[in-house]
Amino acid sequence: MMSRPIILGIVGDSAAGKTTLTRGIAQVLGPENVTLICTDDYHRYDRKERADIGITALHPDCNHLDIMQQHLSLLRTGQPILKPVYSHKTGTFEPPQYIKPNKFVIIEGLLGYSTRAARDSYDVKVYLAPPETLRTKWKVKRDTQKRGYTDEQVLAELEKREPDSAQFIRPQRQWSDIVISFYPPTEEADEINGHLNVRLVLRPTIPHPDFTQIINAGYGNSDSAIRLGLDRDMSKPVDVLEVDGHATLDQVNKLEHLICSDMPHLRSICDRESNPELGKIAGTTGETLQSYPLALTQLIITYHMLKATQTYQ
Repeated sequence: MMSRPIILGIVGDSAAGKTTLTRGIAQVLGPENVTLICTDDYHRYDRKERADIGITALHPDCNHLDIMQQHLSLLRTGQPILKPVYSHKTGTFEPPQYIKPNKFVIIEGLLGYSTRAARDSYDVKVYLAPPETLRTKWKVKRDTQKRGYTDEQVLAELEKREPDSAQFIRPQRQWSDIVISFYPPTEEADEINGHLNVRLVLRPTIPHPDFTQIINAGYGNSDSAIRLGLDRDMSKPVDVLEVDGHATLDQVNKLEHLICSDMPHLRSICDRESNPELGKIAGTTGETLQSYPLALTQLIITYHMLKATQTYQ
């Protein structure tokens, strides 16, 4: 079969953690093998025009979805595109970029699954769904530190965007193969030392690693740091894998090697010395922290991308 790029979609609301997840996966696959594209570049209006019109960036009418889905179709067949560029720093458009797809293409943004043609372009579809309270904290932190807003401005913008989030962003969850929810261990706890838990909803739309060995290895009970169970998501049966932030390196290694043993050429990725970026996050004071739940999440997604290469490359 003719070789073509393997395309991963990562969709979620603003500040849901898309870039952090994407960065780690790209490092594992090798930056030279990955093309990164943000669908926010397909905004129809700049920041000033949106304010004048009274429309948010989350509304489909505020985005050139027709051009986005056309570009996705071209990338899937290995063809180059002339991609628009939107600067979040200035709120304006910059000159377009000529993009040739590499072996892997990661598409992240707000509305990546909003049309049927766009959805058909992905090999693996991920949706990020952190609790809204946590996403609010992340957005305030990011937009005040990196985009020059005040806390009040960010909270006001979140309130203004909420109707569009509910109508256009969150419903895209239904199209994903994996739903990822990072969350604090308790209601009162924060993401101190990066120790967030993760809940992975694994839909049967793609073949996942055989995690039943987790149960056979003594995991799966309610007090274990790694749990596998059955649930329903949007009325459909799913597997759910949960990993606590306090899981030990030994527990995580066992799960990682279970994933890697299913695919021999993935084993090098499980070597932490070769992939120091796996699970790395920035702490509250700028230091680099290690998150095992994030590392496992990145590894599972990488597994699916490499699995897809066996079919199409």
